[in-house]
Amino acid sequence: MSTLESLYSEFPTDDSQPIYAKLKQAIRQKITAGEWKSEQRVPSEAEFVKALDVSRMTVNRALRELTAEGFLVRQQGSGTFVAQKKSHSALFEVHDIAEEIAERGHKHFSKLLVLESAKASVEEAMTLGVRTNHRIFRSVILHYENELPIQIEERVVNAKRAPDYDKQNFVENTSYGYLMRVAPMTEGEHLVEAILPSKLDCERLQIPQNEPCLQIRRRTWAGDDIITATRLLHPGSRFQLFGHFGR
Repeated sequence: MSTLESLYSEFPTDDSQPIYAKLKQAIRQKITAGEWKSEQRVPSEAEFVKALDVSRMTVNRALRELTAEGFLVRQQGSGTFVAQKKSHSALFEVHDIAEEIAERGHKHFSKLLVLESAKASVEEAMTLGVRTNHRIFRSVILHYENELPIQIEERVVNAKRAPDYDKQNFVENTSYGYLMRVAPMTEGEHLVEAILPSKLDCERLQIPQNEPCLQIRRRTWAGDDIITATRLLHPGSRFQLFGHFGR
């Protein structure tokens, strides 16, 4: 059985679905199951039309929507290819990066670059809602997914609510795990933007100087206290945010 014949056999049986939606679902299943690999060329529109006996308009819509959703990449003059998989995080939620990576079936490890106790600067005090010279902790942790650096985590922590932060082993455990134990989050905010990274950020993430990055600035609360202010930096080529909205 050819690739396209097997694809047709996997069409959903729900007769209420339009053909293009069935085709989308079958292609998406091939990709998520790993049967169609990243950067693999997929059949042309003409090949789909001939093998599946469907209209070109149906095929075009399915491929166009899968491209918009990030499953396919269409290259002018070359064809359509399975997109490279990117790591992703939920846009409106806060999760442990180690757990996210494990759920993808990959290996997480981290390098602790900075962990220090200090007195809050004016800017840090304003961000955390504390007085200048209030005791804080600063940490910088580089997270890896398999062998590639995926995130720089720069964090400022309110020492009053997380007094043993500087005593933790953030190579074996994550800062998220510790903070959720000692000061469970009740509220949070995100500011997301695309930026060009500094030379040091590029060296840490092992990316070229001109590669855009996705930056998330996050603050989290426990009750009335701001517990932590964090800057998360991800290479644009390896990461995406995902959000789901209700109807």
